[in-house]
Amino acid sequence: MPEFRPGTPDQDAYLEELVAAGLLVRTGVHGVYGRSGTFEKVRNGFDELVTRTAIPDEAEALRFPPVLPRHNLESTGYLKSFPHLAGTVFSFEGTEGQAAQMFEAASKHEDWSEHQHQTDLVLMPAACYPVYPAVAARGPLPEGGVTVDPGGAYVFRHEPSGDPARLQMFHMRELVRVAEPETVATWRDAWRDRAIDLLRGLGLDANFDVATDPFFGRRGRMMAASQKEQELKFEILVQIAGPEPTAVASFNYHQDHFASVYGIETSTGEVAHTACLGFGHERIVLALLKTHGLDPQAWPEDVREQLWPA
Repeated sequence: MPEFRPGTPDQDAYLEELVAAGLLVRTGVHGVYGRSGTFEKVRNGFDELVTRTAIPDEAEALRFPPVLPRHNLESTGYLKSFPHLAGTVFSFEGTEGQAAQMFEAASKHEDWSEHQHQTDLVLMPAACYPVYPAVAARGPLPEGGVTVDPGGAYVFRHEPSGDPARLQMFHMRELVRVAEPETVATWRDAWRDRAIDLLRGLGLDANFDVATDPFFGRRGRMMAASQKEQELKFEILVQIAGPEPTAVASFNYHQDHFASVYGIETSTGEVAHTACLGFGHERIVLALLKTHGLDPQAWPEDVREQLWPA
């Protein structure tokens, strides 16, 4: 079991405020909450703001369910880098007698996992993962590559925490660029700057920094050092409930990793490069609520106009 990270006093207090205001609903599992209509109104308003901001990209919209073929996760090396975050779908395939045994164990809240078998599905770890095989299936890229908008999909990370900004199931709004190396790197950096302006325009004290992914183990520490040295990942940080600012958006340059796995080629026959940006919907909503108050009706007019234009 992943180690539970208790919240700090400030994080605990903020979570209590959100629950008392009806914005979040406890489910009994840390990092998994129901959301009120008000919370979702803010989240959807921000998502639409990103859509309007991305109009110049002329991105192709593709939507996928929050599950991924297990083969895809195995092929990309995710389980080597992030085994501690992955979620796998298991299901029952036994006899009536075994079903009765499973029910008896479950009714006593005992371990009934022996009656479950691994399926061909895993939970989506990031909204960009199904994009790469879908693009690869089309053959060589058109000149200039493609930009894909997989939307604000639910994704899963198994890291239970008392911090209300560290959820196990959350929405990640992504955009994905697949093209020549220079094109991809330029796009990633341009969106980093555009995203800072977008978040600051909502009254958030947003700043970016070079970052690393939460790689697993000793090998992961070496990968993180290399990632940081090459500045392959940036994050935008905003203060939510402390003690340190929280990453609310990230910008990853994968180089040729995903293109090599799936055989994505540019129009000239070379291995393509990819990059993605991701906005953490729930974290941004939590940052807005913390900054402007728990009642969006009382937020500054310019913020409301951006989220819900007339």
